[in-house]
Amino acid sequence: MKGFNMLELKNIRKSYVVGDFKTDALDGISVSFRKSEFVAILGASGSGKTTCLNVIGGLDRYDEGDLIINGKSTKKFKDKDWDAYRNNTIGFVFQNYNLISHLSIIANVEMGMTLSGISRSKKHKTAVEVLEKVGLKDHMHKKPGQLSGGQMQRVAIARALANNPDILLCDEPTGALDSKTSTQIMDLIKEVASDKLIIMVTHNAELASKYADRIVEFQDGKVIADSNPYQEGLAQEEFRLKKTSMSFPTALRLSFNNIRTKLGRTFLTAFASSIGIIGIALILSLSVGFQLQIDDFQAEAMTEFPIIITQQTREIDRESYDEHEDEMFDRMTGNLEYVDSDEVFVYNQDERRARHTNVFTEEYLEYLEAINPAICKSIGYNRAVGLNLLMKKNGEISQINSGNLYFASYPTKLAGASYLEDNYDVLAGEYPEDETGLVLVVDNKNRIEDKVVAELGFDIEKKENFKLEDFIGLELKAVMNDDYYMSTEYGGFTIAQDYEQMYESVNNITLKIVGVLRSKETVKFPIVNEGLAYSDQLAVRVIENAKKSAIVKSQEDSDYNVLSMQEIDEEMKKQMLSFLGQNGTPYLITVYPINFQTKDEILEYLDEYNDSQADNKDKVIYTDMADTITGMTSGIMDGITMVLIAFSSTALIVSLIMIGIITYISVLERTKEIGILKALGARKKDISRVFDAETFILGVFSGSLGILIAWLLTIPINSVIYNVTELKNVAQLQFSHAVILITISTILTMLGGHIPARIASRKDAVEALRSE
Repeated sequence: MKGFNMLELKNIRKSYVVGDFKTDALDGISVSFRKSEFVAILGASGSGKTTCLNVIGGLDRYDEGDLIINGKSTKKFKDKDWDAYRNNTIGFVFQNYNLISHLSIIANVEMGMTLSGISRSKKHKTAVEVLEKVGLKDHMHKKPGQLSGGQMQRVAIARALANNPDILLCDEPTGALDSKTSTQIMDLIKEVASDKLIIMVTHNAELASKYADRIVEFQDGKVIADSNPYQEGLAQEEFRLKKTSMSFPTALRLSFNNIRTKLGRTFLTAFASSIGIIGIALILSLSVGFQLQIDDFQAEAMTEFPIIITQQTREIDRESYDEHEDEMFDRMTGNLEYVDSDEVFVYNQDERRARHTNVFTEEYLEYLEAINPAICKSIGYNRAVGLNLLMKKNGEISQINSGNLYFASYPTKLAGASYLEDNYDVLAGEYPEDETGLVLVVDNKNRIEDKVVAELGFDIEKKENFKLEDFIGLELKAVMNDDYYMSTEYGGFTIAQDYEQMYESVNNITLKIVGVLRSKETVKFPIVNEGLAYSDQLAVRVIENAKKSAIVKSQEDSDYNVLSMQEIDEEMKKQMLSFLGQNGTPYLITVYPINFQTKDEILEYLDEYNDSQADNKDKVIYTDMADTITGMTSGIMDGITMVLIAFSSTALIVSLIMIGIITYISVLERTKEIGILKALGARKKDISRVFDAETFILGVFSGSLGILIAWLLTIPINSVIYNVTELKNVAQLQFSHAVILITISTILTMLGGHIPARIASRKDAVEALRSE
């Protein structure tokens, strides 16, 4: 029988070394095969026929000689070339079928085409066609374990033919079948592969003579007989290889199907692996939750705790600050060092602190008032001016001691609602509309100090409680300096005695209590305390009038107190003038951000002013108490979180080791599958990818399981925390943290399983196929 040379073996040698013993499996065989013929290789066990078949199929490498395909030498073939050769050119039919048990029949048949990169629709169509040819179309969705031996061999034939190989290699295809089924299988091979080169290894001489066109006999690794030796011809066409590739989704499907066969073990493995994730997720949930509670508290307090600017400030240097922090840490940890001495050591606390005086120039005050209302809600000014107050009580006019009223100003509105509207509820009356409106502030229990009530004209000896409405409409008179003070014959001044005339003066400002207020329940730290509160605009109005008053001009020109006639120094004179209203510069400024977020913008605005000052003495230093508290609490929370995460991370390391062990066990369990995939043309990286995909699934599943369990645990944890602290929903698992932890779980799991995956990729195909 003549034809073109499809396959030629030239002086092929193959030996195996076990210890010091060397076995020559193939001893210089040379044989050629035509493009289309059925060749049976006969020989006793150990004659080299199966080794020859493995060499032809690219499962085993020859030591010497050459294997030529369509005129192309394979001497320089690399692993990827042999993989492509097996996938493109060879179809294997094994004695033990070698089907992947966790895949369906049609998925087994499609596998070789999957490695070839054939589209899903085309490979499915081809698989159905070949299954129909072998009579198994109605069984395509079953698993191999649901078929008989003959049916499984038909599946193996269908898989071998699906990729339309040039060569069909059959290793004892009927060795595990009865005689009747053997005949059916041989008839099928003869029928469906009539146009291909079929090389069959068998012990059955009768079967070989009945079906083979040519019989080649082996003995001791040599060809001893050939019933129809080839006559050398030309290769029909140039031999080209199409590279194989398994996509990661395909590897995922393979691994997922395998995992489904051992769900119990997979779940236990995932659960064990998820313990570290559960711990870290809960730690982050509590850390984030408590930090949010702190942030919410601070955000509320930020509205109440302003940025404070005073005339006198103290700055501490960095070295002293660090020493103070170290001392606090040592005290908290019990490591504070105590000196053993009989001496007392003297030190000056102020040595390393510089006292700075803020100078509130007109330029600075204008700069402050020009702040963007979008970031600053209000500004409070505390001025030293004393208000001259009179009140008619029970028909009698008397002088009011503003100290007994705790008379204080409330912040000036810049944007939105006023400070009072944001932070205080009206119990009676209304919020003030202008500077003549006063408000009485009570505490959370509607209490006010007795001397305030008495100063307003109520008889607290006869009555302890009063109606809120009793205070609404009460009037006070703010008397200007020229009406309130009168000159004396000694060149000084004293308070006028005609209260009636003062009270009725047209220059007075009539003040009226328009509302009784109480801080809102959401306000943690109210700034305006219990007592009578007024607008800063009232103080500004009084100061404008006082600057022109006779007593102020007299005090400006005197070196003594014009009221007491005692000598005073410059500092005392300055304070006296401020009290009389000559100087309206505030001694304390409070700046209220719109919210916690705009605080930083205000600080930047204040810093810009300081940066524009060439001399340090012209800079204005402020105090941000909220920032100090925030830094302290954030540092504590971060430290606790890091320590707990580090502790929980040990579970992740254990999980990584465990996954490596589990993956290695999986490699051992799937050794035959590795051999099957290699026989179908899978590359090393494809095999590695299969097990990487398995660890990927385990990592995602264990991470997701850990996140789910952690989320479920937040429910009882929040319940316990609420019962103890009344804080709601403290444990909050953030979506971003969940994603990050699942990603970490996946990466660590894949790292743990990658070494076993690499071991799997290096397994010898022949040895893998022999495993059970």
